Amino acid sequence: MERVIFLDRDGTINKEVNYLHRPEDFEFIPGAVEGIKLLNDHGYKVVVVTNQAGVARGYYPEEAVQSLHEYINRVLSDFGAHVDAFYYCPHHPVYGIGKYKAECQCRKPEIRMLEEAGNRFSIDKSKSYMIGDNAGDILAGKKYGVTTILVGTGYGKGIRQKMHGTYDYYCEDLRQAVKFIVEREDIS
Repeated sequence: MERVIFLDRDGTINKEVNYLHRPEDFEFIPGAVEGIKLLNDHGYKVVVVTNQAGVARGYYPEEAVQSLHEYINRVLSDFGAHVDAFYYCPHHPVYGIGKYKAECQCRKPEIRMLEEAGNRFSIDKSKSYMIGDNAGDILAGKKYGVTTILVGTGYGKGIRQKMHGTYDYYCEDLRQAVKFIVEREDIS
């Protein structure tokens, strides 16, 4: 069984940019690279699960999302870190166009992206986590049955009180969340 850390992307790993799809607009949140490397070093699988409404709205193609994810891993490799898998939802039930306007099971808070990761990895849910900055991330983690951590980056700080009692833990950022996980799991 593998320990998997599911990470939201925008607002958790990188600074929030409306409809981010170009590498030149990508910027890691301070400490995110260190956090991902720490997960890698401790044997966790790192899986990014991200809603991509910009695809649904026709702002950019799916290939742009895939290229950005390849870019993220190239940058991480310079620091000896990596993401093991990326999953994204290209749908939106209201604002999508064409085939992307859909009620789907992959858009967080639904859990198909996490389930797809479960088809690839043998996930030990009791030692796995979902880390994100919004309600959809927390609700998806809860539905999937993993421990949830709301981070104060992105939208997290603004929804912390509203979401109180929904998430399992709160940390200021990804680096702090990872340190919490590593310390918690090492003593259990």
